[in-house]
Amino acid sequence: MADHPVKLSIVKPRFTELNNLISDKIGSRILFASDDWFAVAENLLKDADAEWREGVFTECGKWMDGWETRRKRIAGHDWCIIKLGIPGVIMGIDADTSFFTGNYVPFASLQAAVLTPEEEALIPPRTSRMGSEASQDEINQVAKLNSDKWQTLVAQTPLGAGYRDTCHNYIPVSSSQRWTHVRLNLYPDGGIARLKVFGFAKPDWDQVPDKTILDLASAENGGLCVAYSNAHYGHPRNLIGAGRGINMGDGWETARRLDRPAVLHADDKGILQVPGYEWALLKLGHVGSVSKIEIDTNHFKGNFPDSCWIEACLASPSSEVEDLTDSKMSWKCLLPPQKLRPHKEHYYDDEVQKLGCISHVKILMAPDGGISRVRLFGNIVKNTAKL
Repeated sequence: MADHPVKLSIVKPRFTELNNLISDKIGSRILFASDDWFAVAENLLKDADAEWREGVFTECGKWMDGWETRRKRIAGHDWCIIKLGIPGVIMGIDADTSFFTGNYVPFASLQAAVLTPEEEALIPPRTSRMGSEASQDEINQVAKLNSDKWQTLVAQTPLGAGYRDTCHNYIPVSSSQRWTHVRLNLYPDGGIARLKVFGFAKPDWDQVPDKTILDLASAENGGLCVAYSNAHYGHPRNLIGAGRGINMGDGWETARRLDRPAVLHADDKGILQVPGYEWALLKLGHVGSVSKIEIDTNHFKGNFPDSCWIEACLASPSSEVEDLTDSKMSWKCLLPPQKLRPHKEHYYDDEVQKLGCISHVKILMAPDGGISRVRLFGNIVKNTAKL
């Protein structure tokens, strides 16, 4: 029998609702690590929560789901270089030490840089292997990047042990610059289960030709989920993730609404007539005009929504979430209610209303369920000063 979730006095900062820029599912990579003795640095990038395997050992020691270096017996400290899956602005991090209780890293810091392909090529090819460490030749090669002099985003900060109430170390970042790579420093050694770097893409829109059609809501193009009604099984930021969803967990799924009627009825179009709905509010990467829409219920077979519709608005750049969710906010219909099907890509062209410039959309589904991806194809409008 399931227990109610344990309520801990942990309040997640607002920045944790942003996109994780170093998830392995968006192409982030470990380019260099000083040591991988107990567990390799690639584990930092896993999207799934860390797990514990009781009584499982490797030839190097206890099996751990994270990055854990050996107990250092030489001068210095451990560190790694990570390529962001989505280059962008970093607003905060979570250094998660889950299950590292007597072996967690006591202090950590984060630095960042913008590297050209030529600079990245200075880093020798990495072999991810437990029980290994970087050779002196590899260290000398990487030293040409002067990564120890990169911009400090998070100063040396104490971390908590990997217990449930102390494992998440949320640290804000105050920088508006776009970054491509980060350096995680461990002081001096130990283990971290996951590193999440929260932020958003910052494309160079001046390099995008006029009338180029792209997904305006995509995380890769600066899209963000800024509010939602329910995220019991999956966060709605997954709607704007790269590629198709890999499973139901890689989508937005709500709990079943308790106000759904005991007996369901449909209109002449087959759309169920229910009193409630769920919603997610997305900010586009750039103000633009949407002409085509894709709604993908991939993997959602017995739990897809009955119907979905989309509203849109053009808000001021200074608008806060409270402004956008205010009942006085003027929302217009971008896509009228559409009957959805399970495990299917739905494409809409003629159904899309021609609203002109918009900045935000609200995805609504009735009565509840799961959607894997939403794509809003259109072109950006660069001169919005007079809008």
